[in-house]
Amino acid sequence: MVSTTLNAFRIVGEKGAPEPAALPGRPSYFSVTGLSVSYNGRAALRDVTLTIPERSITAIVGPSGCGKSTFLSCLNRLDEMTPGCMVDGRIIADGQDIHASTVDLGALRKQIGMIFQRPNPFPLSIRANLTFALRHHGLHDRARLEHEVETALQAVGLWAEVKDRLDAPALGLSGGQQQRLCLARALALQPAALLLDEPCSALDPIASGVVEDLIASLGQRYTVVIVTHNLAQARRIADEVAVFWSSGEGGWLAEHGATRAVFEAPQTQIAQHYISGSRG
Repeated sequence: MVSTTLNAFRIVGEKGAPEPAALPGRPSYFSVTGLSVSYNGRAALRDVTLTIPERSITAIVGPSGCGKSTFLSCLNRLDEMTPGCMVDGRIIADGQDIHASTVDLGALRKQIGMIFQRPNPFPLSIRANLTFALRHHGLHDRARLEHEVETALQAVGLWAEVKDRLDAPALGLSGGQQQRLCLARALALQPAALLLDEPCSALDPIASGVVEDLIASLGQRYTVVIVTHNLAQARRIADEVAVFWSSGEGGWLAEHGATRAVFEAPQTQIAQHYISGSRG
C-alpha cells in the first residue's frame, strides 16, 4: 500500500496571483497558477504560473534538479504518491480544478495519462497489459477488448510486430517496443492529455527515434507535455517550450513561449545561456 500525504492548496485570490491567460488563438488545456511544491519542507518548485494549450506538444526543459518531473507529476496528482509532498497553488485541466472535492482520481489519471523514463510494462502478456487497464475501467466485452487492443497497438505502430504473439510476455519485448506498449496502454483508455517524463532517455538511438516520431504524431490529437533533457528533440517536436531553472532553493519557470521564438530569440539571459549550452 502506497503512503500518501494530502496536499494543501490555497485559493488563487488569497495570494493575489493573476490567472494565466491562454496564448492568442490557442485555448488552454492546463492552466497552472502559483504552483509551489516541497518535499519534507525542502522546496522543489516555486510559484510557477503557466498555460499549456490543448492538442499541442509542450516541452519542459532545464537542468537536473529544477523541478521538471515534479511539475509533470502535479498535473495528474501523482505527486500525492510521494510521502511528505506539499503543494500550494491551483491547477485547472480542461476547465476543472483537479483538486476539487468532486474529482475522481482514477478518472483523472485515465484522462491524463503518464509515461515514465523507463518502460514499465506489467509482468503480464502483451495483450493483458492493455486489457487489464480496460477491464479496470469497466470494459469486459471480449470482442470490444480485442478491438481496442488492436486499435491501440496500431496507433503506436506495434501491431504488425506483435500481432502473432499477443500472449507472449511483455517483458520479452525490446526497450523501444516496451515504451510503445506503455504508450498504447495509455492511449487505449482514450485520454485527452499525455505526460511524458523523458520517454526516450533509456532507449538506444534507433528506438529513441521511433518513439520520438510517434510522439510528434500525437500532438494534433492529444495535449502532450514532455520533459526532456534533449534540446534538439524539444526543438524538433514541440510547439512550445518552457525553460525551468533552479537557484538552489527550488525550481522556477524562467521562460515560456513558441519553440522557434525561445530557441532563436530567447528573452531571458537564463534561457539564452541554457539553450546556447554555456550554462546548465
